[in-house]
Amino acid sequence: MANRVAMTALVLAIAGATGGAHADPAKGDACAGNLSPDGKAIYAAVVAANPTLQTLRDVVTEQTRSLAFNGQISRDTARSNAILAGECMRIRLN
Repeated sequence: MANRVAMTALVLAIAGATGGAHADPAKGDACAGNLSPDGKAIYAAVVAANPTLQTLRDVVTEQTRSLAFNGQISRDTARSNAILAGECMRIRLN
């Protein structure tokens, strides 16, 4: 009986952990449509890198630095654009 209760609790916990997360690329892309050209470049680079919610921050940082150091986006606004692009990406992944 105790094993059955434990198994039921485990199944419910797993179902609850996966039930709330549904990716919504359309909403993320709609959000990105409102970004500046530099923000859109960051968003596109992050999408191409295919991050998870757990790796999102590191991927946004890595992609933004790469774009800025290669002169593809402005270094002056890289941080603010990265924050906004990251939020759109978070929407895409949720």
